[in-house]
This record gives sequence, C-alpha cells and structure tokens, in this order.
Amino acid sequence: MYALLARSPYRELIDWPRLHVFWGDERCVPAEDLNSNYRQAHDLLLSHVPVPPENIHRVRTELDPEPAAEDYALVLRMNSSPPLNWPRFDLILLGLGEDGHTASLFPGSREETSRPTVAVKADLQDQPSWRVSMTPSVLNWGRRIVFLVQGAGKSKVVAGVLYGVWQPEQLPAQRIRPEDGELIWLLDAGAASST
Repeated sequence: MYALLARSPYRELIDWPRLHVFWGDERCVPAEDLNSNYRQAHDLLLSHVPVPPENIHRVRTELDPEPAAEDYALVLRMNSSPPLNWPRFDLILLGLGEDGHTASLFPGSREETSRPTVAVKADLQDQPSWRVSMTPSVLNWGRRIVFLVQGAGKSKVVAGVLYGVWQPEQLPAQRIRPEDGELIWLLDAGAASST
C-alpha cells in the first residue's frame, strides 16, 4: 500500500505537506535496521513524497525502551488535541497477527491502561524483542481505524476478533473499539475465509 501511495496517480491526490506521520508501534532497533517500522515506511513511502521532515514523528529507538515510550508520550502530548493528551488521528492503519495482536498489544498484556504509550517485550518466533506501542486509550480515539489483513493463516483469528467471545486478554485486537470513529476491516479472500 505504501509503495502504491508513492506513485501516480495517488501521489498527486494527497496534500503531503499537511500530513503528520506517527507510528502505532515500533521495534526497539536502530532506525536503519531492516526490522524498523520507520525504515520500512521511509523506504517505501516517505522518501518518495514531500512530507516535511518535522512532520515525521518516529519513535526514538536509540533510547532504552521505557525512556523511548516516555519520550513518545511527550511527542504525542506536544501534538495533542485537547482535552486529550495525544492527537486525535484522522487515520490509523493496523495489522493483525495470527495470535490476535495488533500494534504491539500482545496476548497476556494488561487489558487497559490510561498511558498513551508503553514499552512491551514481545516473544515472537522465539525472538524476544522490546517494542514501544500506543495503547487502546490513544488508538480508540482515531476518527477512522482500518485493519489491513491478508492471508488464510489469519482467517480464524479474524473470525474470533469479530464474532467470537469477548476475551481481549487473549485477542488484544478486540480492544480496538473507536470511541467516536469508524472501524473498517479490509480483508483479502484468505483472511475472510472463516467469516
């Protein structure tokens, strides 16, 4: 999707200088690392469009995880939409993991917190790593939240999140319930095959 937005005709349809870019979550790796969400967005989209550098608000992963989360909470506060202590985002793009996680909200994580960002330790495919994630407190104030999900391997978790028993500790994506916004699920045929 990012690569598509960077090309005509989509590139010309967006008022890039007015756009501010934030990250719902980020791995605590150097910004140049191939696993960095910032790097992926930069390489596919941001280096090809005229978003002013001061409008790109990346997580400072050169800090340790807890200070990085605190720093990003401050960035959100500096760009806040009162009475909130964070921006009310016009668009939030989220993915869904096969375990029901979204952003870096993983199964077993605390159900609710009023903090806007948290440092979390994820253990995916036996590769533990630290991440910084926005919390549902922030995400649920988005005006439009879009889940982009692909692959048959995610079809059962999609059905569980959408139609299953309310169990947000096991399926953290169920916590995404906009306060005053729109929730959209864009699924390919594989991801929709169990719904």
